[in-house]
Amino acid sequence: MGIIFGKKKPSSRVTAQDKAVLQLKQQRDKLKQYQKRIELTLASDRDLAKRLLSKGQKDRALLLLKKKRYQEELLRKTDGQLENLEKLTHDIEFAQIELQVVDGLKQGNEALKKMNDSLNIEDIERILDETREAKEKQDEISSLLSGGLTDEDEEAVEDELAAILKEQMPNVPSGDVHIEDEEAIAQNEESKKQSPTKHKTKKSKALEVAALEA
Repeated sequence: MGIIFGKKKPSSRVTAQDKAVLQLKQQRDKLKQYQKRIELTLASDRDLAKRLLSKGQKDRALLLLKKKRYQEELLRKTDGQLENLEKLTHDIEFAQIELQVVDGLKQGNEALKKMNDSLNIEDIERILDETREAKEKQDEISSLLSGGLTDEDEEAVEDELAAILKEQMPNVPSGDVHIEDEEAIAQNEESKKQSPTKHKTKKSKALEVAALEA
């Protein structure tokens, strides 16, 4: 049952270097707390030594100052230890970054190698040759279509164009019929010009007849 319903714990991503950095930082924090306690003790010991001297307790004041001096030496030592811890922590963290960079370069080189292996020089040369041949064939076809016609072909094309234009033109009557139509139109115009004069002459004769009867 435990195998069926139990969940597999995910693998931890915390490395040994991460644990080492964490321990170093914890030691650093403890040393800083220790320094704060020493600093507070040094300040209080100095005030206490002043009060002892004011009371005439010189021996006790001297003993307290020796203790104070010893704690100051410890404080200086902790400063050196803190510096070492900080330096070691930074070195480990920087080493982790360098390791990640190296790992990234390794993966990149492997990927590039796989890509180069998939590219065959012979296949590339074959593709380039096929491309070149296709371009030459296309250029040849374009040359034939654009300027490869002979004089006879050019004349045949012009004749065909003229025949198409002739088919698209409307039908025109023959020359004799056209001349007769023009003569009929001219006579019609002339009769129109003479008709007002004839009408005027008939009216004048009618007036003359009326005058004689009167």
